Amino acid sequence: MDGIGGETASAAAPLSQWQHDISRLYQYYLDKTTPHAVYRWIGTLFVVAIYALRVFYIQGFYIVSYGLGIYILNLLIGFLSPLVDPEMEVSDGPLLPTKGSDEFKPFIRRLPEFKFWYSFTKAFCIAFVMTFFSIFDVPVFWPILLCYWIVLFVLTMRRQISHMIKYKYIPFSLGKQKYGGKKPSAGSSISNND
Repeated sequence: MDGIGGETASAAAPLSQWQHDISRLYQYYLDKTTPHAVYRWIGTLFVVAIYALRVFYIQGFYIVSYGLGIYILNLLIGFLSPLVDPEMEVSDGPLLPTKGSDEFKPFIRRLPEFKFWYSFTKAFCIAFVMTFFSIFDVPVFWPILLCYWIVLFVLTMRRQISHMIKYKYIPFSLGKQKYGGKKPSAGSSISNND
């Protein structure tokens, strides 16, 4: 009775150790890419181009592309939305200022940029792998799917932009604002050349 499960546990230990080492190595390199947003997005655009070329070359897998488009639209909404929606819930945490006299609170995204990039890239990689299995190549009339996706995109973005206008937030920052110094008024320009 001493040997029951002993051999199985010892055989599984190296496999779980190997899996743990691989996941740590993957996380290490993923963490190293965090500060390099431009290079991450360039790599993602390369993945998107490969996927688009594959779908174009095969002339199929439009339902996979449609599902991918819906998922990307969902990610985009999370990326453009504030963490705390002032319309939905009252919170003790940071809220968006609604008046000019309100205290400035920074815009905190519901889906941070890194998670947006990671999910975006992972979705295209999964969709690319799906194009190798014919079970996912459902015959559909792709122009209808494209038109429906465009209508869904326009309606969703219109609602999101009206929400941004209503609560006066901009989900993008163009860098740190710089102080321009005091501007001289017309009455205070006295010449010291006398």
